[in-house]
Amino acid sequence: MPHIPRIVIAGTHSGCGKTTIARGIMDALTRRGLRVQPFKVGPDFIDPTHHTVICGRSSRNLDPFMMGRDGVVESFVRASRGADIAVIEGVMGMYDGLMGSDHASTAHVMRLLQAPAALVVDVRGMSRSANAVVRGFCEFGDGAEIAGVIYNRVGSPRHREMIEESLVARPFGFVPRDEECAIESRHLGLRMAHEIEKSQCIGDLIENSCDLDAMLEAARAAPVLPDIPDRQAMPESVRIGVARDEAFCFYYQDNLDSLALAGAEIVPFSPIHDPLPEIDALYLGGGYPELHAAGLERSAFGAAARKAADDGMPIYAECGGLLALAESIRTDREYGMAGILPARARMTGRIQALGYSDGEWTGGLSFGRPGSRILGHEFHYSCVECTNDARFSIRLARGSGISEGLDGLYVHQAAGTYTHAYFSPEFARAFVSSAAAYTKS
Repeated sequence: MPHIPRIVIAGTHSGCGKTTIARGIMDALTRRGLRVQPFKVGPDFIDPTHHTVICGRSSRNLDPFMMGRDGVVESFVRASRGADIAVIEGVMGMYDGLMGSDHASTAHVMRLLQAPAALVVDVRGMSRSANAVVRGFCEFGDGAEIAGVIYNRVGSPRHREMIEESLVARPFGFVPRDEECAIESRHLGLRMAHEIEKSQCIGDLIENSCDLDAMLEAARAAPVLPDIPDRQAMPESVRIGVARDEAFCFYYQDNLDSLALAGAEIVPFSPIHDPLPEIDALYLGGGYPELHAAGLERSAFGAAARKAADDGMPIYAECGGLLALAESIRTDREYGMAGILPARARMTGRIQALGYSDGEWTGGLSFGRPGSRILGHEFHYSCVECTNDARFSIRLARGSGISEGLDGLYVHQAAGTYTHAYFSPEFARAFVSSAAAYTKS
C-alpha cells in the first residue's frame, strides 16, 4: 500500500474557523499541483460539496458511529488512492463526541487513522491565554497527536507578537481576520458549493499566513496504514434514478458507490427540470425542497413518481425526499407534492430533530429486511403529520423519526424517512435486488 500523507484540521470548538481554514489549505495545496483527497468528520453534507469543488475529488465522510472502525479506515484508504495528501476537516471541538464522550469525535478519527492534527484556535479577545488553551488540548487527549497550531483571526502584528511570547506547540500559522472569506449560512448550515462562486481569497489567505511546508512534513510523517482489498463490483443489472438538483443535494458518496458496487447504474436527474428517466428504482436524498416547492409542484415529477410507486417500483427517500413524496408541504402556502405517502409536511421555525439515529427495519418493504440495522443522522426543521392508517417500516432505538420513534413511512414499495442513512453493503444489495425483481415483474 502506498503511503498516504494525511493531516486533520481540528478545532477547539464549533465556530473557531476550521471550515474556512480547511478549505483554504485544500485550495492552497491543490494550487501547488498536489492531488488532495478531502474528507469530513461526521455526518455533514454541506462542507464536502465545497471540498469536492476545490479539490476535484469527491469528498467523503468519516463517521465511526455510522461506519464503525473498519468502515472509517476502509473508506479512507480506498478514497485516498492516487492522492498526494489527504486533508480531513474535523467536526465541532476536537474531543466532542457522542453524549459527552469522544466516540465519533475528531480525536477518535485521528486515532483510527493515526493522523496528526493542525489545531485551529480562535484567538479573538486573548493572547497568552490562547497558549493555555493549546496546552490543555495537547495534554488532555489519549493518543491523538497535535502536530501544530493555526492561530486564527489574529487582529494585528502586535497581537501575533503577544501570542508568540508564550508558545507551547509548533505554530503552523497566524491567520488574520478576514470576514470576506466566510460563507453565508442559513438554517441547515452553510451555503452549498453550487450556490456560491468559487473564490481564491481563502487559498491566498492560507498561502500568505501559514507554513504549508511544515504541515506537509507532519502529514508525511504519519505511519503507513494497512492495505484494503478491492471489493468486487457486481455487473450492472439495474438503473437507479438519483435526484440531483437544487432541491435534492444531500448524499453520502459512499452510498452511491455501494449501490454501484451492488450492480446499479446511477442515473442522476432533476425532479424539477427533467422527466423521470427509464429506471428500475428511485433514490431521493435530502436537501431544500421547501425552497423549491413551487417548481416541484409545477413539474411532471409528482405524477410520474406516483405512477411508478403504484406500479411497485422501489423508492427510497430521505428527509427532503420524504417531504417530496408527501401529499403537500406548507411553507408560505401549501404546495402539492407527489402524493405517494399519506402525510402532509410543514416547515416550522425551529429544529425538530438533530443527532444520530439507530434503528431496525421491521418489515413491509422488499429492501428493508426485517431485523437489519439502519444507522444515520437526523437534522430537520420540518414535521410530517400522517394519517391514522399510516404504516412504518423502521423502529428507532435512538432518534425521533417521523412519529414517536417510528420512521420509514411507506406505501407499496415506496418509503420515506427522516433518517439520513449510511448504507450498509447489505442494504445496498437489498435495494438493488428489489429493483431487479421489480424489473422482472
